[in-house]
Amino acid sequence: MRYKRVLLKLSGEFLTDSGLGIQPDATKTLAQEIAKAHATGVQLAVVVGAGNLWRGAKQGVGMDRATADYIGMLGTVMNALALQDALEAAGIPTRVQTALTIAQVAEPYIRRRALRHLEKDRIVIFGGGTGNPFFTTDTTAALRGLEVGAELVLMAKNKVDGVYSDDPRKNPAATRYAELTYREVLDKGLQVMDSTAITLCQEAKLPIVVFDIYSPGQLERLIRGERVGTLIHN
Repeated sequence: MRYKRVLLKLSGEFLTDSGLGIQPDATKTLAQEIAKAHATGVQLAVVVGAGNLWRGAKQGVGMDRATADYIGMLGTVMNALALQDALEAAGIPTRVQTALTIAQVAEPYIRRRALRHLEKDRIVIFGGGTGNPFFTTDTTAALRGLEVGAELVLMAKNKVDGVYSDDPRKNPAATRYAELTYREVLDKGLQVMDSTAITLCQEAKLPIVVFDIYSPGQLERLIRGERVGTLIHN
């Protein structure tokens, strides 16, 4: 196994087949892929988005931006709890920590406690974003990855096996990049993570791998050190 500790960034859409809501079958399939990766012995932290429940930029039109972002943060907590349930049904000990204090359903985010959970082989799911409006869950992934000492940030994609020069589902001539630098991602305007997240990873020299989580076993192979997807580094 090449990696000891990684952070996995998931979109909320992975918890549904229809693009909206939370569906048990889709969540179970996702949990099974994560379970196979966890069985390698890796310490695994997860950040989950809320696009299946709320997109502030679209649904929050006319709302105060901070209010719309807080609604999105609550959506990530809902997704974190659903993923926790599916993982524990698969026999994997899991903890949810949230940047917003919701003591009845999850622990507050405490870095040293998160580290202890990881050392005890528990998957830690971070909900509530950074706890602040105006920041995306991509930035949360970079931030939490740095805080827990992850060796790699894994950006899961939906049936797209890396970073392409254009959308491969619309442009068959699009080419896939095997490797990119952080600066190339920013200069080319590639839609990998938001610029704040990329800059955080660049400054800390934290590598990013973009891969297709729906390709069976790909997450497990990646953690074992195989070249999968697109590597973004210095």
